[in-house]
Amino acid sequence: MAKIIAITNQKGGVGKTTTSVNLTAILADMGMRVLVVDLDPQGNTTSGLGMKVKDRSIYEVLMGRESMKKCIQKTDVKGLDIAGADIRLAGAELELVAVEQREFRLKNALTTVQKDYDFVFIDCPPSLSLLTLNALTACDRVLIPIQCEYYALEGVTSLMNTVSRVKKTFNPGIDIEGILLTMLDGRTNLGLQVVDEVKKHFKKKTFATTIPRNVRLGEAPSHGEPIHVYDPRSTGAMAYRALAAEVLERNGMKARK
Repeated sequence: MAKIIAITNQKGGVGKTTTSVNLTAILADMGMRVLVVDLDPQGNTTSGLGMKVKDRSIYEVLMGRESMKKCIQKTDVKGLDIAGADIRLAGAELELVAVEQREFRLKNALTTVQKDYDFVFIDCPPSLSLLTLNALTACDRVLIPIQCEYYALEGVTSLMNTVSRVKKTFNPGIDIEGILLTMLDGRTNLGLQVVDEVKKHFKKKTFATTIPRNVRLGEAPSHGEPIHVYDPRSTGAMAYRALAAEVLERNGMKARK
């Protein structure tokens, strides 16, 4: 049965989609069976893996018009499947308001495919929206990317409070998988200070791996390739491999290849 992990932070530009694309692809490359659900109307995880939504997307699934199994596509990375998104998903926010059990739409859909995977990752939109609430209701754990900048901790407390409210109301089993420090420029004192500050506040919850600023990481999405395919020797690829190994260790699993 798959472990379901939502990748979320209401701040934009912190590396959610970069992490969704590269962590899932590298875990699949390590022999895991992985599904990534693109829950962001911008559809950047979908395009970042070189995919396009065909007739069926996660929007149709949330609206009850299609099954999750029919929405899933295989990517070019063996072992990695995707439930893709496009701009139609933006309409789900309004349309779901009047729907019964609207917070459980994604959870119910994922139960039909959960047994087919080792991991399911959900790339959330950069807001605490009804789509994000669906992800938090459906997931077992939350992975929070934080950019190594001055305002890094701003909003994280609010997100933690939201997770606590979801735990009480919709999903008693939810917990934090880990906090991931991204876009670290090791040449600046500020970046290193932010790392120390986050680790001081969150201690065991913070991943040991930090994701550096890396030009190749920024280039890879325009080629529709994860970083381990686009430039396997880049510092970005090595960092995400280390993160994938850490995720496996936290979940008591080992790479299969």
